[in-house]
Amino acid sequence: MDRLLDVAESAVSVGVRELCCREGTDSRSFARAAENLAKTAQLQVSEETLRQVVESEGKAVLRAAEEEQLEIDWSASDCKTTTPQGQEVSRIYVSGDGVLVPVTTQAEKLKRRATVLKKRWEKRAKRGQGRPRLGAVKRGADRRYKQFNVVSFYDQEQKHRLVSVTRKDHRESRKLLRRGASQLRIRAAGESVGLIDGAPTLRKQFESLKLTGLGLDFYHFGEHVHEGRRQTFGEQNQQGDAWAADVLHTAKHEEYGPLWDKLCTWRNGQRSKAKRDAADDLQHFVAERRPIINYRQFQERGWHIGSGPIESMCKATTQRIKGPGMRWDRDNAEAMMALEAMRQSNQWDRYWVKAVCNNN
Repeated sequence: MDRLLDVAESAVSVGVRELCCREGTDSRSFARAAENLAKTAQLQVSEETLRQVVESEGKAVLRAAEEEQLEIDWSASDCKTTTPQGQEVSRIYVSGDGVLVPVTTQAEKLKRRATVLKKRWEKRAKRGQGRPRLGAVKRGADRRYKQFNVVSFYDQEQKHRLVSVTRKDHRESRKLLRRGASQLRIRAAGESVGLIDGAPTLRKQFESLKLTGLGLDFYHFGEHVHEGRRQTFGEQNQQGDAWAADVLHTAKHEEYGPLWDKLCTWRNGQRSKAKRDAADDLQHFVAERRPIINYRQFQERGWHIGSGPIESMCKATTQRIKGPGMRWDRDNAEAMMALEAMRQSNQWDRYWVKAVCNNN
């Protein structure tokens, strides 16, 4: 089937493919995209054909990225910025995170198949024909949501960015990290900074890059602090709010020691077992991540302490596939995310220029 689609798409010009991909990723649905193309470009494309073209192109982008064929016009040494001491230095950030994507389960596929089979059987029965047969379909997922991984390299001002996505596990995200680090020549940078959510597997991957600094994202740290607050003080409590603000201020502006002392004092003041367990959870989280809780040092060097850029990339790459009621096969969802990742990496125009040259 893939070979037949390739033959069909060879008759579609590069310009039409780009228009399909632009509308297919920007519109809420392929039906809306086909309608927009008909109205704005006088291009008549069926919803199904448009879907096939867009998803197939996204898979081509993934292959090009894997083969390092997507052109990058910058490197780590181009990421110039000024330190708080007034010195110019090349600085590059790298971050990664997981995002949940709605996928089609095997149960949903079987239900759809039964509905289609029933409708076809009714139509054929009226014409006196036999029971219809349906071809094999891709197997669905075991859960309604699957985690996809997003990796991003960027400079201080986010003028340069390289975004990669994968539907596979941590082993594939490690490949994305190594590939990006190699392509951007990250070791040539004066400063290379990693920001993570503290997951042990992700931390191990980033440590292998030999970065100048590796830090725990302040937002994720704050989430755990506020979870401890809710478990011990309650949801709405002024004393709890003041305690959390004090802990976050200490973590941000002082060393690890004062932070740990405040957590110990807080834990010793808990009387019930449930509250002590909640306090223990936060203390264990902090203790296990002591080497990457260094917000004061980061700020003194002018480094980011939050992973806002990777969070925004998680939202941008999944915006098209997270519409109301949407469900995707995993490979198609990955293809759609790859197209948006290419756009966010400012590789879109160069990709299509190269496609024109290859087509000629």
